Amino acid sequence: MGLDEPTLKGDYMIRLTGSSNPIIKEVRSLKNKSSREEKGLYFVEGCRFVDEALTQEQAQILFTVASDSFVSSKGAEELLNLLAQRVQQCYLVPDNLFRSISDTQNPQGILAVLRQEKLYLQYHRPAKGLIVILDSIKDPGNMGTIIRTADAAGCVGVVITEGCVDVYNPKVLRSTMGSIFHIPVYHGRGIGETMEALKESGFSLYVSHLDGAVSIYEADLSMDIGLIIGSEAEGASIQAVEKADCLVKIPMIGRAESLNASIAAAVIIFEAMRQRGLASKDVLET
Repeated sequence: MGLDEPTLKGDYMIRLTGSSNPIIKEVRSLKNKSSREEKGLYFVEGCRFVDEALTQEQAQILFTVASDSFVSSKGAEELLNLLAQRVQQCYLVPDNLFRSISDTQNPQGILAVLRQEKLYLQYHRPAKGLIVILDSIKDPGNMGTIIRTADAAGCVGVVITEGCVDVYNPKVLRSTMGSIFHIPVYHGRGIGETMEALKESGFSLYVSHLDGAVSIYEADLSMDIGLIIGSEAEGASIQAVEKADCLVKIPMIGRAESLNASIAAAVIIFEAMRQRGLASKDVLET
């Protein structure tokens, strides 16, 4: 099908069959944080994610890899033709070779390799509003879900501090469901230095804490706030607690001791959204 289309003729689709091919080895290496940092690259998988990357002008897609099954599947032709207009090279590989480089159990057969575009907090000042600061978040699913939630609620950004899982980890990216392309993700230094920088920019710093003195339903979350979400196992760090302007808690009447980090973040973020008048029916329908 797609291989006979005009946009896919010539040198665009290159056949690869060996696991030792440099392209295959490079993609496989990007599963490791050290290789991603060294090369400044990462990859996204699946039709929806690759298509989302195509819609972002700032996304630098270097090349794509597609499996035989994907190329012959229904609906692949449109995506492949769009890729041909944007990306210089697409590599076609056997299904078993694609599975060897995929990071999913049931790969869809399409991935794209992109160049990392990092925003460093010391050089880029966030817009005013609600920004979420991640303090030693190590679970990829939690980080990705928090980024997705912050995107959904209209936060001005997410800050990843030292000690967190790599935002370009494939599991983090999958959990964002494409939100990695929608919301600014800043890279800070240590939690203390990050909080100081945001305080200098006019943000009040609120830490989600089980021993918080103020309920999130009584706290004023309508200001310019940096919301600190601590690690899954230990909560916010001592340094974050010491530098906080306010410790807030989510009231719980059941017997559970705590909430998952991403759930806690979602509850607070959407309460802030409500307080800012952004949860009205008219806004949600626009």
